[in-house]
Amino acid sequence: MKKYFSLLLIAIFGLVVVSCDNRNDEPDYDTYSVTYDINNANFAYNATDGYYISRTFATPLFNSDVVLVYRKSGSTSNGSPVWQQIPRTLYINATQELDYDFDFTSNDVMIYAGGNYDISTTPSYLNNQTFRIVQVPASAGKNANVDFSDYNSVIKHYNIDDSKTIELK
Repeated sequence: MKKYFSLLLIAIFGLVVVSCDNRNDEPDYDTYSVTYDINNANFAYNATDGYYISRTFATPLFNSDVVLVYRKSGSTSNGSPVWQQIPRTLYINATQELDYDFDFTSNDVMIYAGGNYDISTTPSYLNNQTFRIVQVPASAGKNANVDFSDYNSVIKHYNIDDSKTIELK
């Protein structure tokens, strides 16, 4: 009897060890994906940052969140916005390149514009710009089955209602 009890105890322990894993296949429930808009903004300039737009989030992001930034590059024939993910390089002509880039902290986001020429000579790329910022959980990471360069794919994947976009001023 003692022998069977020992074998049963080992079997139960083995079952518990095998059934426990620390993979986290669950969705990230502490992040609620949110979209923010920066509408008709003009880039400011200073010697340290160059051309930039800076906005502060009303509520700090979780450490497990990241942001994706899209620039409105135009509209479709039915008026829907066309979003391009940044960082992005625009080729103005054969010799001029303009770059949009960004960085963020848990409290704010900064969008930069720079180029290989004096970009102040092309104010249409610096004035009245609209950006969409999408807050998503970083836990999806490289295993996420989503094309982050496609705004509509991101919205669909994270089930975001982008009609409830918050404006960052």
